Amino acid sequence: MARMDLWPILLGIAAVAATLAASYLILLNYRRQAVEQTLQQAEAKARDLVAKAEVDADTRQKQLLLEAKEASHQLRLDAEREIKDRQAELAKRERRLELKEETLDQKFEVQAGKDQQLLAQERELDQKNRELDVLHAKQVQELERLGRLTTEEAKKQVIKRAEDEMQLEIAKIVRQAESEARETADRKAREIVTTAIQRCAVDHCVESTVSVVTLPSDDMKGRIIGREGRNIRALEHATGIDLIIDDTPEAVVLSSFDPVRREVARIALTSLIADGRITPQRIEEQVEKAKREVETRMREDGESAILELGIQGAHAEIVRTLGRLRYRTSYGQNVLAHSKEVAFIASMIASEIGANVAVAKRAALFHDLGKAVSHEQEGSHAVNGAEIARKCGESPAVVHAIAAHHNDEEPSTVEAVIVLLSDAISAARPGARRDNIDIYIKRLEKLEEIATSYPGIEKSFAIQAGREIRVMVQPDVVDDAMSAKIARDIAKRIEAEMEYPGMIKVTVIRETRSTEYAK
Repeated sequence: MARMDLWPILLGIAAVAATLAASYLILLNYRRQAVEQTLQQAEAKARDLVAKAEVDADTRQKQLLLEAKEASHQLRLDAEREIKDRQAELAKRERRLELKEETLDQKFEVQAGKDQQLLAQERELDQKNRELDVLHAKQVQELERLGRLTTEEAKKQVIKRAEDEMQLEIAKIVRQAESEARETADRKAREIVTTAIQRCAVDHCVESTVSVVTLPSDDMKGRIIGREGRNIRALEHATGIDLIIDDTPEAVVLSSFDPVRREVARIALTSLIADGRITPQRIEEQVEKAKREVETRMREDGESAILELGIQGAHAEIVRTLGRLRYRTSYGQNVLAHSKEVAFIASMIASEIGANVAVAKRAALFHDLGKAVSHEQEGSHAVNGAEIARKCGESPAVVHAIAAHHNDEEPSTVEAVIVLLSDAISAARPGARRDNIDIYIKRLEKLEEIATSYPGIEKSFAIQAGREIRVMVQPDVVDDAMSAKIARDIAKRIEAEMEYPGMIKVTVIRETRSTEYAK
């Protein structure tokens, strides 16, 4: 009974096992089909990829071939272009060489022509020289025959005639050279000088030897004179000036050729008049105070001039001496104003021609230092000024320019010549200086006397305040070539015999007039 009970269980188990086995087989079959399907899909995909790769490879290969062809074509074009450029350059060089060869051939032809011309001229000159020798011999024989002259006498006459002819030829050559040089040199010099003068605007200043002090009333004259004249004597003794008290209403005159003393006296007297207390003791105090004031003012004027010109490193002694020039005059021209004007002109000229502007300006400002001490020591003011500059440590170039501005030394530098010319320009400009009338008249008479001393001169006129002399010559005695020689000789004689500021223009005029009357 028990075994019979086990059979159903075993049969159930067998059925379950059979079911499981069938299920497993079905699952295996399904998986095999899935794997096969996957493999088929993979194979199809692989075939697609291979086909696509083959297509891409063909396309890439075609693209590379096309690019290679394009690169090859471009290289060929570049090579052809380079070859054309080189051919063009070679053609240009060939043309240049051909032109140079043609130019050289032309030059050779011109030179050959010139050589032939020179040879012909030489032969012509030789022929003329031989003819001249023959004529000279005939002339000597004729002179000996007609005048019964010896050979030596005839030779002297021939030499004199040849000298006269040579003088004419030389005068013609000099005149031509001067006219050619004047076209450029005079124009350039005139431009430089005109520019310098136009850029330098200065006051015209004429100084005198007297100063006038205004009084509040005529009663002040008695107080200035003092008891028995002690006040006026004390003032004149302390200042070294002449105090002139005359009938001029409400004014007294201070007279002295020393501008410093005159200025000290003016300041002291003005202070005394303003204070009202005029005694010998007060006069001495005010004079000492005025001296200190003038000294301070001179130093300030020197410093102002130094600053105005932009000069640096000037010695204190030079500054003080420069300030003293404020009270110095030359032909009525204030020397400090003149020195500044010369410095401005010199700096402008130096800048125009490319010279050392600093040296020219410095030497021009200091060129008249010697005038501040000219009454204290002997010698030319140019030499004295150069010595002051040398002692104060100025450079040799500046010292030389100061010493040479009146030709006490021969100018050896461009800056020295610039200072000399600038000084002459400042002194010669209209209104700068005032001459004594007698000296002025004598100078004009001397100019006319020198001009009329030459043969063939009809008359002469000194014009432009003595800065020009016009000479009229006899046209039948003096020709154009000799006119130039006479002008040059007169100018040299004026330079040697006369002293004058600036330059004097010599103009020789030769005029021929022909007159006829119709009847």
